[in-house]
Formats: sequence, structure tokens, C-alpha cells
Amino acid sequence: MPDTRIPLEVIHEVRDRCLCLATQRAARLLARRFDRVFAPLGLTNGQFSLMVALGGPWSPKLGELAGFLAMDSATMTAAARALQKRGLLEISADRNDARARRPRLTEAGRDLVARAVPLWRQEHARLDADMSGVDTGSLAGLLRQLG
Repeated sequence: MPDTRIPLEVIHEVRDRCLCLATQRAARLLARRFDRVFAPLGLTNGQFSLMVALGGPWSPKLGELAGFLAMDSATMTAAARALQKRGLLEISADRNDARARRPRLTEAGRDLVARAVPLWRQEHARLDADMSGVDTGSLAGLLRQLG
């Protein structure tokens, strides 16, 4: 039977050059970093982003919000329901289309976002400081700094 293992130099080439892999790794590192920041509030970075997106003047349908956050609709529905169970958002039927649902922050949701934003700002300032002088054109350098 022939050896079907991928040569180590190919593995290293993909690790060092693949933009898709690098962005996935960077996203995971950043997600963990902000998850730690929001943990005392019982939030994840994804929940924070979803709630901030709902904090503005628009009243999106769940599908529109999913598109804005680059999420699939099943994941969006599950995420919204989890926040709904915690009393942080309400989901109601659209006036013109009973099949469509529109989420909106509750007062408790708005209060939690107000508490989370200063934490986000502080961590982002630390991230900015950590990233100063990093060659962001180098995937390896960027990942080393994030990790």
C-alpha cells in the first residue's frame, strides 16, 4: 500500500501561506480573547456583536441580521433564542409577513450592552497596543502576535 501521508513541507506551506487557514486561526484567537473579557457578564463575543448590531435605529428581520453578521439563518435563530431565553431580546412576528421574525433588545439587553462596551473598548485598546509595530502583511507575524 502506498504512503498517502502529506509531505511535511506541504503542511508547512499551507500553514504559512493559506489565507483561509490564517484568517480562521486569527478569528479563533480573537474570539477566545474577547470571550474571556465578556465572561464575567455571561456573554460571548458573538452575542456581544449580535446585541450591538440590534442596538441601532434599524429593526432587521432575523435573516437580515444574519446577513449583516455573516451567519447562516439556523445559527442566527439559535443565537437569538438563547438571548431571548435570558430576557435580553424579544422576537416578534413582522407586521407584513407573519413568517418573518424581528428581534429587538429588551431593556435588560440594552443595559448589558452598556456594561459590555467599556470592557470591549479596554480590550480593544490592549489589542491595538499589542498590534503596534506588527507587520500585518505577514500572516505568520500577525498570528504570532494574536496568539
